[in-house]
Amino acid sequence: MPQIARIRLSSQNLADLEQVVSEIKDIAEKQGSKLSGPVPLPTKKLRVVTRKTPCGEGTHTFDRWELRIHSRLIDVVASDRLMRQIMRIKVPDTVKIEIKLITS
Repeated sequence: MPQIARIRLSSQNLADLEQVVSEIKDIAEKQGSKLSGPVPLPTKKLRVVTRKTPCGEGTHTFDRWELRIHSRLIDVVASDRLMRQIMRIKVPDTVKIEIKLITS
């Protein structure tokens, strides 16, 4: 019964995220493992609206700040060699990786 590794990647920087996703895809293709994904998950948009003047006087002007968090989901049939190579990938500090092993 094969195990499936569910890899969830999230980052604020889309270029770094896509780089790590392409490296994982290349490793899986070279190993000949069955790969499903990357599935783009909905982007989380965190918004903060602040008043520009700290004292509250003057015109009513606001700053609008937004933080976007991009996510991808990859399912791959896990083998020992494949998981060791995935663990050796140079991952930027902006990318968060979460790996769960699922038995099917």
